[in-house]
Amino acid sequence: MLPTDRGRAAGRTRDERGSTLPMIIGFAIVLVLLVGVVTDVSAAYLRRQSLDTLADGAALRGADLAASGVEVYAGGLADHGRLRLTAEAARGAVERYLREVGAYGRYPGLRLRSVRVDAGRRTVEVELGVRVHLPFAIPGVSSRPFVTSMGSASVTVDG
Repeated sequence: MLPTDRGRAAGRTRDERGSTLPMIIGFAIVLVLLVGVVTDVSAAYLRRQSLDTLADGAALRGADLAASGVEVYAGGLADHGRLRLTAEAARGAVERYLREVGAYGRYPGLRLRSVRVDAGRRTVEVELGVRVHLPFAIPGVSSRPFVTSMGSASVTVDG
């Protein structure tokens, strides 16, 4: 019996040509989905990184208001050199900062979610949020996720 006859004798007459085509198509689909996910995650990450910078700048401006505000010049530093931070003054400074740097134009739909002042630690915390348009629409994933970022700044008194 020839080697090719043994396979027929055992009942194996199936033709296996073309069986790699479905596997290649499957791998291509997985690869395209993977590229889409990586691209979308990168876009969201980069938008959040730029929001981090904006939130840090806004928090610094809010904290700077206390360090150089009218309260310091009019009343001096109360409580042995402690600056008085107020949430209202910090929020106003943050809102002005966002308008001055053109943040609302660069980030359509930008929301100032919160401005918190911790007078004990002399910090200003700013939270910003914006919807991000992702380049690829992946089934089961929102194409407009909401990305948030937080920045904080502390005020210290030299001397």
